[in-house]
Order: sequence, then structure tokens, then C-alpha cells
Amino acid sequence: MDSYQTPLSSRYASKEMSKLFSSGTRFGTWRKLWLNLAIAEKELGLAISDKAIEQMKANLDLDEAQMKVAAEEEKKRRHDVMAHVHTFGTVAPEAAGIIHLGATSCYVTDNADLIFLREGLDILLPKLAVVISRLTSFAEKYRDLPTLGFTHFQPAQLTTVGKRATLWIQELLWDLRNLERARNDLGFRGVKGTTGTQASFLTLFNGDHDKVEALDKRVTELFGFPYAYPVTGQTYSRKIDADVLGPMSSFGATVHKIATDIRLLANLKEIEEPFEKDQIGSSAMAYKRNPMRCERACSLARHLMVIYQNTLMTSSVQWLERTLDDSANRRVTIPEAFLTADILLTTLQNISEGLVVYPKVIGRRISQELPFMATENIIMAIVKAGGDRQECHEKIRVLSHQAGAVVKEEGGENDLIDRVRKDNYFEPIWSQLDELLDPNTFVGRAPEQVDGFVKDWVKPALEKYLDQLKDVKQAELSV
Repeated sequence: MDSYQTPLSSRYASKEMSKLFSSGTRFGTWRKLWLNLAIAEKELGLAISDKAIEQMKANLDLDEAQMKVAAEEEKKRRHDVMAHVHTFGTVAPEAAGIIHLGATSCYVTDNADLIFLREGLDILLPKLAVVISRLTSFAEKYRDLPTLGFTHFQPAQLTTVGKRATLWIQELLWDLRNLERARNDLGFRGVKGTTGTQASFLTLFNGDHDKVEALDKRVTELFGFPYAYPVTGQTYSRKIDADVLGPMSSFGATVHKIATDIRLLANLKEIEEPFEKDQIGSSAMAYKRNPMRCERACSLARHLMVIYQNTLMTSSVQWLERTLDDSANRRVTIPEAFLTADILLTTLQNISEGLVVYPKVIGRRISQELPFMATENIIMAIVKAGGDRQECHEKIRVLSHQAGAVVKEEGGENDLIDRVRKDNYFEPIWSQLDELLDPNTFVGRAPEQVDGFVKDWVKPALEKYLDQLKDVKQAELSV
């Protein structure tokens, strides 16, 4: 297995995310950092030949033979950066003497990590937009399908299937916002030297402070970052890792909530995740349709939420200008966080594209609970027909308890409305009962809330991702 990958990437993560955290990408990025440092140093007057630059440009990607050379060098030198300085020099001999000039190891390792954080977020954000788009289509389709609401997982007032989905989408929109902020806030470590003072570069430029500042700015520009952190120790502050993995951890909480809701609804047989034609739910119980995608999502979401703690602990124990006990931890923590988030998005997209709704089951459950919810409407109707509110309340109370006993003690259906139809006291409103029990009159503004939410919040948030959404749609049509 690739030494910079984790087991998660070997099966479930996308190729682009797995590649981002591969050894080839890491070491190739180091070479780009050395190249751009040399370019900037040459532009500012250091004696670096055109041929040296050309040879570096021509050898940015490592082949298998170079990876083997670097591995042997690292065994001998016990220093990964110097092993790769030597290996790069073997294929770019004109540059061998100036590779890594003035830099410390963290010039390549830390700047590379910041590049990976940015590119990792660039992979995740469009995928999150796709998931939001899919769930939005679901919400719009079922915007006005009444369903029983639950508080404390006990029957409550009605909502709609689409309105419930907007609760999921809203949290995903917050995750999109938070990840965008984290991505756009990222800076570059730049060229800061061994303890962040830029002393080595000041020596290279004979005490010219302006050129040192220009070098830092130029290398940052070459990598497309808006700014370099103004001050650092040997490393960029590990608080930056927490700033990125914090929103990712929060996204994990969102996924866990969505997947748990779907698991609960699957138990009620109201909504199910996709289930393949030949899929087996249990080796013993052939009838089972286990929500395994949602269960996987919950499992990995917990992992993503916990990973964040590593960044906080690592940030808190960085002594003075730096200590190396962050390195091994971060080489596991950062790739695993991105790989896990990537897998979660793929899984959530699969779930959201194949959700199955069972309106008749939903309707039956409503019919079991709605009579109790309609009692206030019945009382109001009797009063409008000339009845006494208190007398009606007492009659409804007695009938409700009788119907409740049938449900709880006898295991029967809710027969409250049948009892109302048989009681002559309620004869003045018998003709109104069907209207009073129409589920659509119990959902409030849920359908309109879906419409307004999609128009005012979802569509503006997804506007910048329209090209990616079109590409995904086109790819689906071509399959």
C-alpha cells in the first residue's frame, strides 16, 4: 500500500482524492515547490541557470525508479526531505547544487500540506453541492406529501416529506458555507526559514529585506494563494488544521443526523434507502432490508467527528517554534479526514439519488394518529354549529380515551371517528368530518416553506457550482 495512503482509500474513496494523498502527488508537489523557489530566487538575482530551471521543470513527476532511489536514500539518511533533494538532483544535475536553497524541510512539507488542504476542499465542495442538489429535487417532489411529524420520536403534528428534507438540506448548506470559508481563508506558509525569521534568505540576499519579502510574496503567488501567513515558527500554526477539520467534523455530524433519520423512517417502512435487486439483507433472515448504506454513513461519520480532536491536541502541544511530535499524527489525521469525508459524500449521493417513499404506509400512519389531532377542529366546528365548547370537550375526551384503549389494550385501529359518527351529539358536523380530517389542512405552510427555502437559500448557494452539476448530469445521461 502507498505509504501516504490509509486503508480507507484502497476501496471506497474516489480516485481523485486517493491520488491527492498519494506518495506520488506528495513528492511531485515537493519538486514543484523547489522549482518555484528557484524561479523566484533567479528572478530576484541569484545565480541560477536557465538549464537548471529547465531540468527541474522536465522532472516534476517521479517514476518508479526514482521512488525506489528516494526510498533507499531515506533508509540511509533517515530524512525524507533530504532523500528527495538528492533524488531530484540525480535527474536535474544542473540544479543539484541549488535545490532547497535557503529553505528548511517545512518549506516543502508544510506548504505541500496547505496545497493539499486547498485541493482536498476543492474536491469535496462540488460533491457536497451535488448532494444538496439531489436532496433538493427530493424535497421539491414531496413538498406537499403530508407525513406524521415526530418529537421525542413520538407522534406530533403533521409536516410534509419535502419539508423534513429541507431540515437536512439546511444543515448541508451550513456545511457548504463553513467549508467554503475554510478554503478561502487558507494562506501559504511561504519562505520563512528554520524558525520563521527568514534569516537564511536574508543572508542569501546580502541583507536586502525588500528582496526577502518579495521572494515570500512571489512564491506564494506562483502557487495561487492570496497571501502568506505574516508570521510563523518553523511550521505554519497547527491551528490551521483545526480550522479545516472543524467544519469537516461538523459535516460528519450532519451526515449522522440524516442517515439516522432515514434509518428510523426505514424502520417505520415510510422511506428506504436504495436496495439492489439481488442485495441480501441478512444471511439468516431472508426478508430483511437493512439500511446498510446509512449504517455505513453513521459509522464513518463518527470517525470523521472524532478525527477533529487530533488537530486540537496537536495544535495545543506545539512547543515554542515547533516540535516534531505533530508529524506522524498529521500524516494519518489529515488524509483520513479527507478520505472519510469523500466516502461519506459518495455514499450520501447514492442514498439521496435512490430514496424510496411509500405514500400508502405514510397515509396509514397518519390515519392512526390524525383523529386525536383533529379533536380541536371538531370542537371548533361544534361551537360554530351552535354547540357548547365545554360539553363538546368532555364528550371528545371520553370518546378519545375509549379509542385509545382499543389501540393500546386491544391492539385495534383508532376508531375515534367511527365513535363520533355514531354519537348523535356530533350529528350537526357529520358532513364536515372528511374535510376536518384532510391531512393537507394540518401541514401549515410546509409546502410554501419548501418553495421559499429552495428559491431564497438553496439556489443562490449552488449557483457557483452549476457547471459541476451540469457535468454530473451529463455524465449520468451518457451511462
